[in-house]
Amino acid sequence: MDQRYERSRAEQLEFIEAGPPGGAGGRPVLFVHGAFAGAWCWSEHFLPYFAERGLRACALSLRGHGNSPGRERLAWHSIGDYVEDLQQAVERVGGEAILVGHSMGGFVVQKYLERAAAPAVVLMAPVPPQGLLPASLMLALASPGLFADINAMLQRGHPKFETIRHTLFAGPVSLDALRAYSRLLQPESQRAIWDMSLFDLPQLWCVRRPPLLVLGAERDMLVPQAQVELAARFYSTQAEMFSGMGHMMMLEAGWQKSADRIIEWVEGLQLA
Repeated sequence: MDQRYERSRAEQLEFIEAGPPGGAGGRPVLFVHGAFAGAWCWSEHFLPYFAERGLRACALSLRGHGNSPGRERLAWHSIGDYVEDLQQAVERVGGEAILVGHSMGGFVVQKYLERAAAPAVVLMAPVPPQGLLPASLMLALASPGLFADINAMLQRGHPKFETIRHTLFAGPVSLDALRAYSRLLQPESQRAIWDMSLFDLPQLWCVRRPPLLVLGAERDMLVPQAQVELAARFYSTQAEMFSGMGHMMMLEAGWQKSADRIIEWVEGLQLA
């Protein structure tokens, strides 16, 4: 496997790429992370696994995330800014990339489809086009303490181990992994959260609708099954749910199940 790590310069977003041995691997797959995260969430399992399966796999860190510039201005970054970052990454990848967005990244991909076409899209535990507010209210009513902890993450990042375990995972996760994720998880833009809740929802009449796969996690506390199904219905498809999994599907103990489903779907696409 040919794997390259290109870290951010002052004018450049962090971009991580894993390529199959000996070649480009055809049409690229570009992964977009969710809130509080960065490209690192894809590099542990998904990028090398997709490369081993013969696909060119790429991931970016949106501005203010991971090793991308803009952390000092994080509070001011909007969903529109993140869409611009995705546009930059698509241009950098070259060729028409299949887009895979997780959670907030799935919302960013949907907003991108207002502006540009994509050959195919995968939404993993996505914030639905109707916005984040219903899921937030459900969590606040069901687990007010956990809701308060998540809101505290907006400002300080580095959440408690138990918050990570209960909010992001359903399967087993080691203490060492929790320590690592606690260091890597970061604050998020409050402006972007409000954009996803109310102020910059997708303009449904102009969102392009390429071939689309919607995946969700049965035990997701942040984007529960009903919200994933809501997103799928808008795109005239059915959500596929993974049992025993939580929100961070790419880092869960059963991550390979969702990776295999995406690869199977991509390989079955009839793209020119």
